[in-house]
Amino acid sequence: MINEQIKDKEVRLVGQDGEQLGIMPTREAMKRAQEAELDLVKIAPGAKPPVCKIIDYGKYRYELVRKEKEAKKKQKTVEIKEIRLSPNIETNDLNTKINAAKKFISKGNKVKVTLRFRGREMAHVQSSKHILDDFAQELAEIAVVEKAPKLEGRSMSIVLTEKK
Repeated sequence: MINEQIKDKEVRLVGQDGEQLGIMPTREAMKRAQEAELDLVKIAPGAKPPVCKIIDYGKYRYELVRKEKEAKKKQKTVEIKEIRLSPNIETNDLNTKINAAKKFISKGNKVKVTLRFRGREMAHVQSSKHILDDFAQELAEIAVVEKAPKLEGRSMSIVLTEKK
């Protein structure tokens, strides 16, 4: 809220260079802001009484937007890449999938390895668990198991994350 939008009877006023001017009626605070040719901006509405500051509102908004953008730049989104396997996968195919997983993990992504069962393959779920264990073992030097192998419906999956 700025200038006339502030409806409180009293406010705690902070000057343009940050000095505390004390608690005063809103009208007097508005008068001081107009004398300085700046805006009266409510910066802490939850306080008792609310805290207002004499500043240039346009410049204040610009600084807030700039800080938000700066915070967004420093964030890193972690994607989960999925690799699908079947129970009767051959060694070379498995090695290709392992190399793909190494690339994903080195880029900072998580990898979800899914072993999908179709038809009669559901009868041999426990004997196929070793494929996921071998996959995790191959990547043990660069990745750790975040979520252990778990059967979910017709697929068994494991999640791998980069070692810290």
